[in-house]
Amino acid sequence: MALELWETLKEAITAYTGLSPATFFTVAALGLAVYYVVSGLFGGSDHHQHVPRQSEEQMQPLPPPVQLGEVTEEELKQYDGTDSKKPLLMAIKGQIYDVSQSRMFYGPGGPYALFAGKDASRALAKMSFEDKDLTGDVSGLGPFELEALQDWEYKFMSKYIKVGTIKKTVPVTDGTSTSEPAAEATESDVTKPAEDVPSVAAPVETPAGGESKEE
Repeated sequence: MALELWETLKEAITAYTGLSPATFFTVAALGLAVYYVVSGLFGGSDHHQHVPRQSEEQMQPLPPPVQLGEVTEEELKQYDGTDSKKPLLMAIKGQIYDVSQSRMFYGPGGPYALFAGKDASRALAKMSFEDKDLTGDVSGLGPFELEALQDWEYKFMSKYIKVGTIKKTVPVTDGTSTSEPAAEATESDVTKPAEDVPSVAAPVETPAGGESKEE
């Protein structure tokens, strides 16, 4: 059956084109190659035009920064870039900045991703990537580290928009413990003069007793 179809096809090619089957297929292959070359030359510009359009569609404009006001460090962790619908925030010296425009650096997978959603003042000053340095505590830093931290702060202030500050938490236990000794001290101060009253009155009574003896 296949041989009969092949013989019929060869006869049809020879009858309609006047060419042998080998010549016909060679010409067809050359024509197909020329078509791809020409379409690549003139159609390539259209292809390159579609690529930027697709990238532009993927790169949506960033929403305007939202002012948060005062937030706790725990609340700041929600803006570490894991939720693409939330802005990417980072704090330095207690000041929170919107770093969404630098998501390739501070977003997930970026070289500074571990700083996002935190106050990384100490880590930036020391250029450290250790978890223990991911804090806003800058006590004990040397002059060179404080100068490096100041440079980072100037960079953030000039490049990013400040959207809030970190709320400072005051421990309540310390206040109650210090107030109790104060209360005890005041009570002792109040009772002391009452105990000293008889000692002050005693010298007055002694001369009075002496006068009675002389009489």
